[in-house]
Amino acid sequence: MERKIIGQADSQFDPAIDKEKFTFVQKSGKIYDSKFQTKKIGFLKDAIIRFSKNKGSVIASIILLLLILYSLIVPAVSGYGVGDYDQYYTNCLPKVSADAKGFWDGTEKKSVKSEIYYYYLGFGAIVSTGGSYTYYSEDIGKDITMYNIILDTYIVGFKFDTIKKDALDELIAYDKTVDDSKKILGPMVEYSYIDSLDIDVYTKSTLKSFLARDANYYYQVDRKHNPITDSQGNIVPLYVTDSSGNYEYYTQFTDSQGNPTNAYQIRMNYDNYYVYKNGHKPYHILGSDRTGYDIFTRLAYGGRLSLILGVVVASINIILGIIYGAIEGYYGGATDLMMERFSDILSCLPSIVVVALFNMHLTAYVGPVLSLLFAFVSTGWIGTASTVRMQFYRYKNQEYILAARTLGAKDNRLIFRHILPNAIGPVVTSSVLMIPGVIFSESMLSYLNIINLSSRSTTSIGTMLSEGQATFTTYPNNILWPCLFISLLMICFNVFGNGLRDAFNPSLRGSGE
Repeated sequence: MERKIIGQADSQFDPAIDKEKFTFVQKSGKIYDSKFQTKKIGFLKDAIIRFSKNKGSVIASIILLLLILYSLIVPAVSGYGVGDYDQYYTNCLPKVSADAKGFWDGTEKKSVKSEIYYYYLGFGAIVSTGGSYTYYSEDIGKDITMYNIILDTYIVGFKFDTIKKDALDELIAYDKTVDDSKKILGPMVEYSYIDSLDIDVYTKSTLKSFLARDANYYYQVDRKHNPITDSQGNIVPLYVTDSSGNYEYYTQFTDSQGNPTNAYQIRMNYDNYYVYKNGHKPYHILGSDRTGYDIFTRLAYGGRLSLILGVVVASINIILGIIYGAIEGYYGGATDLMMERFSDILSCLPSIVVVALFNMHLTAYVGPVLSLLFAFVSTGWIGTASTVRMQFYRYKNQEYILAARTLGAKDNRLIFRHILPNAIGPVVTSSVLMIPGVIFSESMLSYLNIINLSSRSTTSIGTMLSEGQATFTTYPNNILWPCLFISLLMICFNVFGNGLRDAFNPSLRGSGE
């Protein structure tokens, strides 16, 4: 019998091949299937394996974990509380440590006029000077000298304050134990020279009022706050002295009858006073906002609130959606018809209107956070209910469900033991994607000031964005960090959710790659 290679033409057959070379693979004995050497893989383990192969989702999950750890750990180790602020250290630039130099050291480059240059120079805020230049101003009609400086945003200089006698005695005793560079109390300043200036009475009054608020002017200035120098070009201090020629460091207030009171006005070096009060120099790793809050800490509290709100709202919506959708999909008929019309009515309500109504009428009783939670829950479960309903319609007439019903299984057992476990995959993935949706909605509503979550005890990412936009052009770091945080949060949650979708649905394998 002549052998042929099936699928090839006769002309292509090579007759030179020896027929004896064609042998049977298995001529004797029986062939059996080999035993599986690997362990069986369940649905969950198979989903984890598929998820781990999606590099983008794995990276997103790691970043999400870091953001969550940041929100949980930072408030405990930052050294600042959510309500801690200092009215003088506002809009400070990022500084990694109290003595940081050269990198992330809280300094900024500025170009200032001569009066501002001498003002900063007077209380030591200038780190270095990079020269000066002069240009002609047509508005003023004269040459203007500008100085290029590097300014330390963490040096505020001297401030006026009113304290009691006991507190004054403590400061006096403290100053006796430290070097001159660390002393808190500074000499009081005399402003009587303003009466001798060749300016009108209104300008004199305005100038006195201004100098009484800013303790860093310890020298003579003209009406435009330029320093008045002596014949040698030196700035002349105007410290108040007693009859013996010693500097006076406080002024005692009197009552309406002229009697001395227990209140004293002091001129203190606030940078040294901060160290005296807190035990360390001020520094903010991500800077401070316009109120003086630490952005590093407030961002962690805002991220924590946004994450908790997203998880809680998503959990409640999933529970309500599963119950509602299961009843719809399992019983169908008139029950499904009436329940669907009810959910259609709720879904037509504008979400912003719902949030605004809850905020107007419920915030006074339960607070803004719970009011926002109720607003999100009121209509947020509808999407989950629709997903569950479709899954129940898909599985409730399968053979194994009919078999279980024939064997006497009750409705509860059919719903929770046979149908729901098969429908849980799409529900899990939709729930993960629901969290960033809630976070984005909260941030948008806070940014638009429809809700206000800002207080001494709490804040949110959207609130920080709203507050930071006022100083965006001059201090962009106030809005940069909240933007970066919420951008990473939204992107990573969506990539992570897409990875879960592919992992829990084998039919979509590879769609995220």
